[in-house]
Amino acid sequence: MDMVIDQRRRSLGGFEVGRVLPFAKRRMVGPFVFFDHMGPVDFAPGIPDDVDVRPHPHIGLSTITYLFDGEIMHRDSVGSEQPIRPGEVNWMTAGRGITHSERFEQARAHGGSLDGIQAWVALPRADEEMDPAFDHYGAGVLPAFDEGGVRGRLVAGSAYGLVSPVKTRSPLFYLHCELAAGATFALPDDHRERAAYVVRGSVEAAGERHGEGRMLVFSPGRPAAVTACEGTLLMVLGGEPLGERFIEWNFVSSSKERIEQAKADWRAGRMKLPDLDDGECIPLPGDPERTPANPMS
Repeated sequence: MDMVIDQRRRSLGGFEVGRVLPFAKRRMVGPFVFFDHMGPVDFAPGIPDDVDVRPHPHIGLSTITYLFDGEIMHRDSVGSEQPIRPGEVNWMTAGRGITHSERFEQARAHGGSLDGIQAWVALPRADEEMDPAFDHYGAGVLPAFDEGGVRGRLVAGSAYGLVSPVKTRSPLFYLHCELAAGATFALPDDHRERAAYVVRGSVEAAGERHGEGRMLVFSPGRPAAVTACEGTLLMVLGGEPLGERFIEWNFVSSSKERIEQAKADWRAGRMKLPDLDDGECIPLPGDPERTPANPMS
């Protein structure tokens, strides 16, 4: 094993997330440049609007929202309006620029839990300025496997001879795995960089026990496996590295200058807001709250 990363709890106002990537000593795993565990949290009916994630921008990446529990309503500037529920995939590609909001309308009306992962995948340099896009995939279209006490679903990419229908731009894999107590799971050996995040339960790896909220990053070119100490839920991820990426706020790019341009565009109101959620937005950190400017057409 190359490294162990413990989540750092961060408040988003109405709830906490466990931030794993980026980490000071490990910025990326394959193309994965950001990894947050949202919740788990129980919402009471009537939660205030400030729990929602208001419209905000991205460039140079794809976001992947994947839930174990709860529901989030997604709206974006390419016209999408799509709730996401457990086991489904919302894959949003920012490219040259997209804005979106994430609102907890179901929980506001009825109460309920939220538990899931928000990850970002950096785009290859050739695709950083591609047109923005959004794709939703139902739970039933993801390839599944069940063997030796391990039940898994391939969320994105390729592994074990399976290929997910999710549209990706570089070699990667992203797996949801449920391990019975005592089951051993070998990570894919056909991707250079690999990691496993313990959502629930605990595993043994390299002679040590690792519990919830911990990401295990494995060395390239060597066999990697974990054994469940109890019933355990893992998210397993990795792929081919893309080279250095800069991250500032919600912007990812191979160019610092491109991030500065994105900041200027957002500050000046030059990025179109979501078609169905254009009444407010999150200001650039450090800037005062403002009424959204007329968005670009």
